[in-house]
Amino acid sequence: MELAKITSKGQITLPINIRRALKLNDGDKVAFVEANGQFILANPSMLALRQAQDAFAGFAEENDLQTDEDVVALVKEIRAERGR
Repeated sequence: MELAKITSKGQITLPINIRRALKLNDGDKVAFVEANGQFILANPSMLALRQAQDAFAGFAEENDLQTDEDVVALVKEIRAERGR
C-alpha cells in the first residue's frame, strides 16, 4: 500500500511505484474511477483502450474473421460501401 499526502490546494504527489505501474509520465492525466464505493486511480489512455477492446469483443468470431487478410477485406468492403 502506498500513501500520499494532500496539500492545502488539494494536490498529491503520486509515489514513483504507482507512476511506473500506471506507465505515467510528466504531464499525463489520470482518471479517478468509482467502483463499488471506492475510487480507483487509472491511466485514462489504458481505460480508453480497454473500452475499445470490450466494445469489439467477439466481433471477429461473429463475422468469421480468421486472418489479417479477412480484416483487410472487410475494411475495403466497408470503405467501398461508404464511397457509394
